[in-house]
Amino acid sequence: MHTPSHAPVRSLLRHRSFVMFWCARTSTTGAYQMLAVAVGWQLYELTNNPLDLGIVGLVQFVPLVSMALFAGQIADRYDRRAVIRVTQIAKALAAASLALGSHGGFLTRELIFAILFIIGIARAFEMPTLHALLPDIVPQPVLPRAIAASATAQQTAIITGPAIGGVLYAVSPSFVYAICACLFLCAAAQLAFLRVERVASTRPPLTLATLFAGLSYIRQNRIVLGVVMLDLFAVLLGGATALLPVYAKDVFDVGPSGLGLLRSAPAVGALLTLSVLTHSPLTRRIGRIEFATVAVFGLATIVFAVSGSFWLSMAALAVLGAADSISVVIRMTLVQLETPDELRGRVSAVNSLFVSMSNQIGDFRAGVVAAFIGAVPAVLVGGIGTLLTVAFCVRAFPELYRVDSFAKQHTR
Repeated sequence: MHTPSHAPVRSLLRHRSFVMFWCARTSTTGAYQMLAVAVGWQLYELTNNPLDLGIVGLVQFVPLVSMALFAGQIADRYDRRAVIRVTQIAKALAAASLALGSHGGFLTRELIFAILFIIGIARAFEMPTLHALLPDIVPQPVLPRAIAASATAQQTAIITGPAIGGVLYAVSPSFVYAICACLFLCAAAQLAFLRVERVASTRPPLTLATLFAGLSYIRQNRIVLGVVMLDLFAVLLGGATALLPVYAKDVFDVGPSGLGLLRSAPAVGALLTLSVLTHSPLTRRIGRIEFATVAVFGLATIVFAVSGSFWLSMAALAVLGAADSISVVIRMTLVQLETPDELRGRVSAVNSLFVSMSNQIGDFRAGVVAAFIGAVPAVLVGGIGTLLTVAFCVRAFPELYRVDSFAKQHTR
């Protein structure tokens, strides 16, 4: 399973299905980021309560928790392309509802939470299926490059989505939501053109053993368990995205367009880094690099917390995004290469659950802590917590620290 470092990047462009996959992921991620900026600003204008920004993460996390294992079963039992198309249509309908509510003036705090809950249901099925689909599209030797290139789609959308969303919000929030609905539908159409080498069709009897197979596999594989746990607690403690509206309005006074820039800054650093990884993938000292990048993530979070300068904070967020992108590529490559195809949907579902837990519950944690001690101390405490997580995981998962390459380690 060694990845040839000399494989030309243009080989990915020869895979038509990968190109369509990249475009679809750009469309759906861009739409979601635009929607997140609009909802965050609109909700904070309605309530002026940072706790509500944390609840935004919570209402999207609840369906991810309750449906993660079932979503993994669906990804392993049915055509993954069809599953993802259904999720895009569901998100398009939710965005259209936000547009109608904003235009009609009846969009309330409670209605926003209800619609976000529906989006959370769609994402519960979308994320594990999306991750499990990629190894079916490209040959395994170029999978690390494909994961990095696929991540550039996400980061490109994260850069452009919030910036565009912030600008368009000044015109009309309903206009932003309508554009999001169209982009979700475009993603569904693009996915219709995918061709895969294998279609998930294994349908063993649904038992407790098959339902929890992904969780059992992660628990037994120390490398996969370590990389998932490291990401979970680092982002759970160090995430500051939910508090960016507070920084934009109360700390820097830069308005919705400034909020869009703040949300885009991590993606700028990530996109530059991922572009390098697409051309020159990591080949040695994988485990050590993983721990180092998470430590840099924590340090950048601390700099952002204590900075009183908008541009220094932008730079800190860019470094944070660059470090996180390296960690994501390492984590996703290890998970995909270490997991058999027949379990990939269920393992991806558990991985997506942990990622969402770190993001959504991390946002909720940040909102709750900020409500008690303020936004700046909340972010500072989170950055320190990330560094402590790195120190703990180095000792708890030495197998991960010793990983030298992306070759399957056969470690249990």
